[in-house]
Amino acid sequence: MIEVDGSIGEGGGAVLRTALALSAVSRNPIHIYNIRARRTKPGLQPQHLRGVEALTELANARIDGLRLNSTELTFEPSVIEGGKYRVDIGTAGSTTLILQILMPVAAFASDPVEVEITGGTDNPMAIPIDFLKNVTLPILRKMGYRGEAECVRRGHYPRGGGVVRAHIEPVEKLQALKLTELGKVVRIAGVAHCVRLPAHIATRMAHAASMLLIKAGYSKVDIKAESYGPARDPHLGPGAGIVLWAETERGAILGASSLGRPGKPAEQVGREAAESLARQLDTGCVVDRYLTDQLIPYMALADGSSDITSTELTSHTLTNISLVEQIIGVKFEVEGKLGGPGKIHVEGLGFSRHFQPPNF
Repeated sequence: MIEVDGSIGEGGGAVLRTALALSAVSRNPIHIYNIRARRTKPGLQPQHLRGVEALTELANARIDGLRLNSTELTFEPSVIEGGKYRVDIGTAGSTTLILQILMPVAAFASDPVEVEITGGTDNPMAIPIDFLKNVTLPILRKMGYRGEAECVRRGHYPRGGGVVRAHIEPVEKLQALKLTELGKVVRIAGVAHCVRLPAHIATRMAHAASMLLIKAGYSKVDIKAESYGPARDPHLGPGAGIVLWAETERGAILGASSLGRPGKPAEQVGREAAESLARQLDTGCVVDRYLTDQLIPYMALADGSSDITSTELTSHTLTNISLVEQIIGVKFEVEGKLGGPGKIHVEGLGFSRHFQPPNF
């Protein structure tokens, strides 16, 4: 049984998600202690609880310690089966973080996986659903990943009530990823949305972001404004946000986002996202700071040598690297320092559904 200290590195929920996902893929039992020890409210919160419950069902696992505020879990996975799953977080907790724990595992299931998740779609502590759809999944498809996601209804803090559906087809293997040359930006796209709010808020966010990016020298900018008339707005509570992504001639896709809040001007929301995207593009690196840590488990499992350059090495990324090295035995090479641009290399395991390498 693998022993994992949940307080390592940034000591948050990412340790739990990565450790359990790799345990399920490899079918190695795992014991995690000090779960979310570095957070104000340690242990499993509703969002984490629902995610682990869903993974337990997907991986036909035996589990001990699965309860609210628990700081210790024992997880013993079995066969990963496809099928349809429903997850209701019960709060505005992030739907995309639920998908982060399920997606690597579903890729190696026996049959396709369909999951519907109710909760938050645009959360300040996680990537928004539009980032997952337009940045994460397109990059994973370069590795042979076969997944789609759609936002049926948005959910913002504190009401939640958003609905996300995902469909994932199993693969035999994931392919190595090479993203080291940025190339010329050919297009910047995005979506600015508002719900239970006047339509001009989305328009103002989109306009402010577009103007900043055009002034920065990017001529092809297409940011859509999404809003709903009062009579046809199905959302539970008000909310607004913007997600941007830049596509380059070398196949890179970098993203950035910002969320609205009461008293925060729409123009400020739009400019924040645009400034973040422009700063990251200025580094000349190919993978944005938010996507880098998400890619680490996939790169480790992939067949062959993966290399990426990251606009920023975050604590999430370095923690994920340390954790993946511990659980499946690969060795990453990292150039750069925390908070700055960096380069990441790994020789993947070439994991497949029908063969487990000696590391396991």
